[in-house]
Amino acid sequence: MTRLSVNINKIATIRNARGGNMPNVAQAAVNCELFGAEGITVHPRPDERHIRYADTREIRPLIKTEFNIEGNPIPSFIDLVLEVRPDQVTLVPDAEDAITSNAGWDTVKHKDFLTEVCAKFKSHGIRTSIFIDAKPEMAKAAALCGVDRVELYTEPYADLYPTDPEKAIEPFIQTATAARDAGLGVNAGHDLNLENLEYFIRNIPWTDEVSIGHALISDALYMGLEKTIQAYLSKIKIF
Repeated sequence: MTRLSVNINKIATIRNARGGNMPNVAQAAVNCELFGAEGITVHPRPDERHIRYADTREIRPLIKTEFNIEGNPIPSFIDLVLEVRPDQVTLVPDAEDAITSNAGWDTVKHKDFLTEVCAKFKSHGIRTSIFIDAKPEMAKAAALCGVDRVELYTEPYADLYPTDPEKAIEPFIQTATAARDAGLGVNAGHDLNLENLEYFIRNIPWTDEVSIGHALISDALYMGLEKTIQAYLSKIKIF
């Protein structure tokens, strides 16, 4: 059954706009779990424009379900992950100045580097996931890196879904199938929302986890955090 991990970066963005500690990011993480989230995701970037390294350290002992840290495995990120020891680390190839993640890894081109990083994290008991585009060859190559899961970059799906959902989902079904056949778990994230999430899960019911932040936190401004998390859960708990 698919699990919902809530990405709380946007809560940190609001806090950082004014300084201080309002809203309290650590308390928000705790509340997300209390309201039904089955995991918490953070994506600390070097400029700390939203989640900070210090937030990651503070949140870790508070999480009772699953803690997922996303990021580009630069040396400071690797050191943070090895210190904090999350349940899962998701490797994302975003540039330091990227507004948001906008592409997956080329797991063929970067095989040696990804293999080294995955081995380092796995030697410390941390499940590893690689962020990839919806291309079956990227899933197959990811398996050769020694990774446990791939996370499908779903913005292209979200963009096409309103006009042609069948065309939108097809490359993701192919890639998720290739990942499953290679023995990998399948995560998904980026621009999934209340409109397109259920269709994704119905077509790829073996999805292990979805990580959702921007849309969920935006919906919470209107619906409240508890009702929003329950609404997202209703879209994935369909089997």
